Amino acid sequence: MMTRIVCMLVLLGMAWLPAVGQENNKKQGWQVILNRASLDLSSTEVKNAAAYENFPESQLNSDSQRVVKGHLDINANYFARHFVWGNELLLDYGKTTLKSYDGEQTTNENADTVQFTSSYTQRLWKNDTFLGGFEAGPYASLAYQTEFTSSDASPLKKVLRGAVGVKIYEGTYIKKFHLAGFTEDDFTYEPSSVKYGWETGLEIQHILREGVKAVYSAMFRDYMYQTRKEPTDLDYVFSAQARLDVNVLGELAVSPFIEYYTGQARAFGKRGQNLYIGVSLSFSHTFLEPHNI
Repeated sequence: MMTRIVCMLVLLGMAWLPAVGQENNKKQGWQVILNRASLDLSSTEVKNAAAYENFPESQLNSDSQRVVKGHLDINANYFARHFVWGNELLLDYGKTTLKSYDGEQTTNENADTVQFTSSYTQRLWKNDTFLGGFEAGPYASLAYQTEFTSSDASPLKKVLRGAVGVKIYEGTYIKKFHLAGFTEDDFTYEPSSVKYGWETGLEIQHILREGVKAVYSAMFRDYMYQTRKEPTDLDYVFSAQARLDVNVLGELAVSPFIEYYTGQARAFGKRGQNLYIGVSLSFSHTFLEPHNI
């Protein structure tokens, strides 16, 4: 019920917006952008650690470890006079391997996401002054989310998600903002489960000076009802990231960042959290820009 109310409020909220600015929608055609391809790598190799087990020298008796994390975000969007058809492929994978002095090896995934999203957004409203300018309109999206590999404790995640709501996009500072009601078909378990809820997301970019850009993003998803209950059902998830892209050579950048992810299980009260701080080598490139008419 709450999901329906949220969807109705979102659509009613857009209804009062005057259908103005469409004559100013000069951007038309395909836009293909590699938003970000990044790689985080670190390796520590410790030899003869057993012989130095009782020495107060952590550099000699610590575990060998390797950390690798890759991220890819690419968009192909088509701008028409009255709508935008958006397509996004998001890949995220990270693995940490620890090897103790006695040869025992432990491997953990710290990120694993494959997601494709296709959306339709009506170019209903265009603002050129407030908050640097942006476009807005109602939208609908369909996304499929899975993983590269499943963990030992659970099957491979497979989720089909549909959403309807309102979106702000293509702004000088506000690159993305959405508020929507959603429904999920979760095929992770058999039989599958249908879930309902609402979500919101935000991405802000600010150019500090030439070649230096700050990026802030956040997402909150609230699960309000599901047709089947599983021990791994979540009540909500929240993620946030702050990143500083410093161009060092053309479109190649060094990017210090901090990421935070948290989720609350429905079955118990302890909230899971993941905080990741690091520096990545990232690359972005615009392959195709829409033309102005």
